[in-house]
Amino acid sequence: MITEQQAEDFLHDDLTFAYATLERLVKVPLTQGQFDALCSFIFNCGSGNFSGSTLLKKLNQGDYAGAAEEFSRWDKAAGKVMKGLTKRRASEQQMFLS
Repeated sequence: MITEQQAEDFLHDDLTFAYATLERLVKVPLTQGQFDALCSFIFNCGSGNFSGSTLLKKLNQGDYAGAAEEFSRWDKAAGKVMKGLTKRRASEQQMFLS
């Protein structure tokens, strides 16, 4: 069991890492919704997966709509579609488009 403070510290560290990843890899301006969605995505999928993704490639080409469409491709674990990931990606996509 961890304390509430430890949980907040872990969250802060994870968000700091996601922020640094975005600062390093994203070359186009982001809205707050896009930033938040991408932080969630990086937290869940990892910076390595994000750095090589078509989502990032389309985003850096300025194809925001195309990038948004890429979220739904990331709904699998061990090759199987996972209902929870499908819901998470839909939520991230909606946030990205808001």
